[in-house]
Amino acid sequence: MWRNATSLDDENIVSMCMALNADDPGPVPVYPQQMCRTLAILRKEPHRGRALVCEINGDPAGYALLISFWSNELGGEVCNIDELFVAPVYRGRGLATDLFTMLTASEQSLWPTKPVALSLEVSGTNERARALYERLGFRSNNLAMRLPLPNK
Repeated sequence: MWRNATSLDDENIVSMCMALNADDPGPVPVYPQQMCRTLAILRKEPHRGRALVCEINGDPAGYALLISFWSNELGGEVCNIDELFVAPVYRGRGLATDLFTMLTASEQSLWPTKPVALSLEVSGTNERARALYERLGFRSNNLAMRLPLPNK
């Protein structure tokens, strides 16, 4: 299922990143070398965040980029889901929901410490993703969507 990515996953993550940007392009194009640099920086400087990969029977099913930032407003570290992609053939199986469940669990290994909140951005045209995030409890403030986590 979801696990921390290694350098052996880079080629698959880059391919999935290109698919994400073809399906739901952002305001600025993303190129393979940009994703390679991001993966290298996250390995070299793990305090910045991490890349995750989701595997189903050994096949890459998705990836996520989790980026750390400190929120004075919330009084702690926020885990920002910078990118989340599940391959079309694996959509609707609860993989994204499983990721969020794992990130919010008190005992988990995908993020170094329990964050005070999860945050993400979603394009206005990606109705499927927006519906998922709202179902999971994320609320929009017109800038980003945030899911505060209880202190436990």
